[in-house]
Amino acid sequence: MAGHSHWASIKHKKAAVDAKRGKLWSKLSRAIIVAARAGGGDPEFNPRLRAAIEAAKSAGMPKENIERAIKRGTGELEGTSYEEVIYEGYGPGGVAILCEALTDNRNRTTSEIRKCFEMHNGKLGTANCVAWMFDRKGLFVFDAGAVKEDLVMEVAIEAGAEDVRRSGNKIEVITALEDFEKVKDAFHRANMHPELAQVSRIPKETIDLDADTARKVLKLMERLDEHDDIQSVSSNFNIPEEVMAELEKES
Repeated sequence: MAGHSHWASIKHKKAAVDAKRGKLWSKLSRAIIVAARAGGGDPEFNPRLRAAIEAAKSAGMPKENIERAIKRGTGELEGTSYEEVIYEGYGPGGVAILCEALTDNRNRTTSEIRKCFEMHNGKLGTANCVAWMFDRKGLFVFDAGAVKEDLVMEVAIEAGAEDVRRSGNKIEVITALEDFEKVKDAFHRANMHPELAQVSRIPKETIDLDADTARKVLKLMERLDEHDDIQSVSSNFNIPEEVMAELEKES
């Protein structure tokens, strides 16, 4: 199972808990603020803002919270100014890890992220040390037990998706950035609802992990994702089916 697919599954299970403690809403609010600041407050003409709003709605964020975040981004309301920062490094087993963050204090966040890597047998690297290993793509993830794989493939390919593949009990659809909205609209018209629909960093190649290394990598990924400033975490690991089965027995 590819790293981004397995990680997407873990994040999906964590979403309800994160929302309850407010952490997810805080991250989504930051994303809306930055998107509105960069491209304006009208989602019709700002795809990034539109995607951030849709993610916030999916997480149950109240309409007034979304509107307030947009106004903070456009300057209609006072608010914290966030800076976009990319953190790159290596985890256990030499896996590449890339984190996208929004922070109001780069020095503080950098120090905390470095410590997180070091505490989990990893190392924070320099700019572009692993970014070249990933492509920015549209990613949709479906539960294979909830949809018909041939129907997902039919809708996706007709809408211009680049690839449809099975990863364990998940079906992944990969699109070029410019086709993401078109494919998403096609799934919506077909009344098909993915667990995950987002622009993501997809690894060009993956590294197979044994059970012990997989445990360590996933622990580091979760710790990074729990950080308030981190918006997304990507990696290039792959968990083979037999290893995945072993890990699932433990959970």
